[in-house]
Amino acid sequence: MRQELQSLPKGLAEDVSRNLVMVARLIDEDPEGAYAYSRIALRLASRVAAVREAAGFAAYANQKFSEALAEFRAARRMTGSVELWPVMADCERGLGRPEKALEMAGAPEVQKLDKASQVEMRLVAAGARRDMDQLDAAIVTLQSPELASNSVQPWTARLRYAYADALLAAGREGEAREWFAKTVESDKDGSTDASDRLAEMDGVEFVDALVEDDDEAGSEDTAAAGAETDVRAEDEHQDADEDDEEDDEDEIESGSGSADGITDDVDDLGDEGDADKGEDDAPQRPQD
Repeated sequence: MRQELQSLPKGLAEDVSRNLVMVARLIDEDPEGAYAYSRIALRLASRVAAVREAAGFAAYANQKFSEALAEFRAARRMTGSVELWPVMADCERGLGRPEKALEMAGAPEVQKLDKASQVEMRLVAAGARRDMDQLDAAIVTLQSPELASNSVQPWTARLRYAYADALLAAGREGEAREWFAKTVESDKDGSTDASDRLAEMDGVEFVDALVEDDDEAGSEDTAAAGAETDVRAEDEHQDADEDDEEDDEDEIESGSGSADGITDDVDDLGDEGDADKGEDDAPQRPQD
């Protein structure tokens, strides 16, 4: 790519290079952002094969298959290389033309591909068979020396995964589980979800740690709220008891006043009794 950009004026080459770097950086995590940068690079240098190829991959990542295919064809015309043949065939699949993809899989260009690209072409052909509901043919397409090899290559995990997935779709669950397990063994960087598929087949359920933490936090909040309610109720109860004690004291004080009154009445009754007794004890006047 650097050699191709050297044909451009220095300032322009730097601008194009910066945009291509952003395409490569964003294409997996932010395909739309990568696509935007690819369009800028394309406006700046549409006659550079590397730019057309980058624009093709950015469009492909956004499922703009017609646009991607046009860019790949342009890049191939400029370079004469066949390395884009598998992804071009996959664009045909994306456009709903699996028959065209199968036709490309049998073309002489495939023989010119390196091993990795030939495996990629096999994956595309198997996908086309599945698009046409030809599951058995898809399984046979994937059966190859590369699949049977115990050697782990960059393409091994994806090839084994595709084979396991096709077997599962065909209802051959036992074989599918075996190949998902083999995929896990070869997928050191986690490029597939084979481990999840294998766990799903074994009935293993995964709990989201974030959801579990939220539940625990909710339980703690509920417990704290309950404790706060209990404390508030206890305080209210204590206040009520204090009010009752004050009322009792008031009643006692009121009762003390009544007791004094009763004592006075008793004294009054005592005085009246003494008066009556005095009258009885007075000497009586003799009668004539």
